[in-house]
Amino acid sequence: MKYIQPVSIIIPTLNEVDNIDVLLSSITSQPTADTIYEILVADGGSTDGTLERVRAWELDSPVRLICGDGMRGLAGDVLAASRGANGSIIVVMDADLSHPPDQIANMIGPIIAGTSDMVVGSRYMSGGATPGWPGSRRLLSRLGGALAWPITELSDPMSGFFAVRKEHLLAVDPDATGFKIGLEVIAAGGHTFRVSEIPIIFHDRALGQSKIGLKHLISYMRRLLVLGGGNISFGTAGRFAGVGLIGFAADIVLFQVLIAYGFSLGQSHAISFAAAAIINYNLNSRWAFSQSTKQDWTRLARFAAICLLAFSLRGGIIACTVHLLDWPPLAGLILAIGVAAIVNYLGNAFFVYPSPTSSLAPDISWRVAAIGIAGYALMLRLTFLGVVDLIPEEAYYWNYAQHLDIGYLDHPPMVAWLIWLGTSLFGNTEFGVRIGAYVAWIATATFVFLLTRNLFGKSAALVSLLLISTLPFFFSTGMMMMPDAPLTAAWAGALYFLERSFLGNKRGAWFGVGACVGLGMLSKYTIVLLGPATLAFLCLDVVSRHWMRRPEPYIAAAIAVLLFSPVIIWNATNEWVSFAFQSTRRLGSPYNFSFPALIGSVAILLTPFGLVATISTLINLEFRFKSKGLISIRRSFFVLAYTLVPLSVFIAFSLFHSVKLNWTGPVWLAIVPAISAAIVKPSTDGSRFAVTLRRLWAPTVASTFVIYGLGLHYLAIGLPMTHSIGTIRTLPVAWQELGHEVGLIQNAVEYQSGKPVLLIGMDRYFLASQLAFYNRLSKDPIKSSVGSGVLGKNSLMYNYWFRPKDFQGNNAILISLKRHELEQDSLSKRFYKLTEIQQQNLVKQGVSVGSFYYRVGYALRDCPPITKCNGRSARSRAYRVVQS
Repeated sequence: MKYIQPVSIIIPTLNEVDNIDVLLSSITSQPTADTIYEILVADGGSTDGTLERVRAWELDSPVRLICGDGMRGLAGDVLAASRGANGSIIVVMDADLSHPPDQIANMIGPIIAGTSDMVVGSRYMSGGATPGWPGSRRLLSRLGGALAWPITELSDPMSGFFAVRKEHLLAVDPDATGFKIGLEVIAAGGHTFRVSEIPIIFHDRALGQSKIGLKHLISYMRRLLVLGGGNISFGTAGRFAGVGLIGFAADIVLFQVLIAYGFSLGQSHAISFAAAAIINYNLNSRWAFSQSTKQDWTRLARFAAICLLAFSLRGGIIACTVHLLDWPPLAGLILAIGVAAIVNYLGNAFFVYPSPTSSLAPDISWRVAAIGIAGYALMLRLTFLGVVDLIPEEAYYWNYAQHLDIGYLDHPPMVAWLIWLGTSLFGNTEFGVRIGAYVAWIATATFVFLLTRNLFGKSAALVSLLLISTLPFFFSTGMMMMPDAPLTAAWAGALYFLERSFLGNKRGAWFGVGACVGLGMLSKYTIVLLGPATLAFLCLDVVSRHWMRRPEPYIAAAIAVLLFSPVIIWNATNEWVSFAFQSTRRLGSPYNFSFPALIGSVAILLTPFGLVATISTLINLEFRFKSKGLISIRRSFFVLAYTLVPLSVFIAFSLFHSVKLNWTGPVWLAIVPAISAAIVKPSTDGSRFAVTLRRLWAPTVASTFVIYGLGLHYLAIGLPMTHSIGTIRTLPVAWQELGHEVGLIQNAVEYQSGKPVLLIGMDRYFLASQLAFYNRLSKDPIKSSVGSGVLGKNSLMYNYWFRPKDFQGNNAILISLKRHELEQDSLSKRFYKLTEIQQQNLVKQGVSVGSFYYRVGYALRDCPPITKCNGRSARSRAYRVVQS
């Protein structure tokens, strides 16, 4: 005997008298071979005659009227009707004739077949349409769908037309409100819940009036936050605001008192914030979020972490407004309190006092956390870009941009080009120098997200954003303008396009590979390591070998060479010195077994816990995906080839030569997708060790960002009781003060002698670079900060920019952070006269942060090591000095 599947069709209504008869006629006329329909009209309080029409249908058709009060919106009416439904499958559709009844059979089919738990009618997948919609409505609909994007994979999460098993609908939060009950079902379903879509043609209502207004949209947004795990309500928001006002008053008063008594800006801000935080914690836990579970030490630790994150961001805003915009400290504090309040509220609602009734799936929790962390990282870096002194390397590359060229000795020109563009837009400021790195990080994050989504899905892709935001190497590339910033963006882009070429079989993606590799070569030569990694992947992946017979890879190589050609031209006209500098010079360096240093550098770049997670992922990668089929095996090969091959080169080099901290940074881009996939796996999937690793990521992320925030705060405006930790010799905390003091000395010497004075930093390039940027008292600091190359020392590009013979007879101030560098006997041979060594203290915000040494040299003499002799060019001799 054939089983007849009972199906309940729930139609929420509110004043639909013009449409209800037509809709019910259309539904009851649909063929029902293996199903039996009942129609439940869930009315939310109609007053236009809708109820009477439905009651007439009850007399001779399978229609029932379920009257509600409409207090909880469409969701409440649907849930009320579902409790009395007889069908094991429930279809929900609107009463305005926009949802096509002829698609009901197609929606319930996959559920009956057991391939889906829920089927949604989509307007935006292939085959779906919204004919007659104006552009503004399409935009609003897409925006609403985008807001739900972290919760669901659907192309049309705003659709109100869906079919689902009754038990899943009844599992929805009984307090659900609003007009998108489908999202409630998806959020409650968990990671095993199977959702599919079918295309529908959505016709706009012809009769009646839409019930969607501002109130419904606000309710929708609030429910999205709740579905994301937040303890969000008008009640908690109101109570939090009340607590905030009390803390605000204490904060402002104490800040003003401390400033009046002579405390520094950083000290006043920190102390007043701490007082307000103590008040807020006690009142929030006892009143604003009192319905949450009982207090314990973990909750206190979470609250402290959120407070420190808000504190750091607040400090950055104060520094920006006071130091860059010249606002009064109180005005800057008020703005900072407002921004920090948002961070505090969302952090408390999601992380400290989450919804006590939330049953959020683990992958949704990670998605929400990833979005929050990535957003915070962007704000944190943006606020501090322009208020933290440049590190010496950044100042050196800024000098690159002041001597703009198509090539340089120690690095390709991309870093200089980006700094030139940033400073052209925003001036010679820290922000102008660094904005290129900030934009490059956004490009990196975008490519990593797309790569991870292609390999392991959206949940892993969002978590990859969290890792790219958190791991120290990637965080730093979005903050400091170094060659690694554009290199990492180009490396990430190359990996994305390589994946599309090999695993996506997209021929056009090869052009993206060529462009990214070419741009990467303009940034740093190490991106060539993707070449042997590609060969290794082709050896492992038989499916991809056909590309060796296709023209696209060779066209990609030609594109890369064409983009890189400026550097080739520069090297050809400069005796190939840059290529030699990065190859034979390094290979010819003295023997040094630095493999332990390489491991230590990786622990710094990824955090120690990140290193453990990386090793675990590499070990288990093949086994984790091997049983999933050919596609998963190819994914594993891709990740392994593009991680292990470049890494093996650095490992081999470390066995014989010294390595640098940042060298392996971009290599880890390829493993980030696999680590992300491991994090979002269900907690029951994997060994106890793997489960423990997943659980430890949350405290690792939180503690890492606390360190970032406090570190940036310290560098910008200091922290209480830390004045003795950092000096100019250990941390870049007083380069502006150094530049100012040197400028005063330079002006005094020039006034005394009546001649221009050179500034010679006695180290390789740090001091000369910083003085060129921060000596704002000099008439032309770029031309007067000449570097130690004029004394015959190794000063990298300064040996090319400034020739000693051009400065013969000039007076100079020799500057060093180490006294012994000014005590060398050879210095007396370079000048007609040298003064005694002087020491100058540096004071920042009323605190001594170190000192520097200087002496004045009169009448600089020629330096034979870099003059033209024996038929060799000055540049060739300069390179020989650099080599030494």
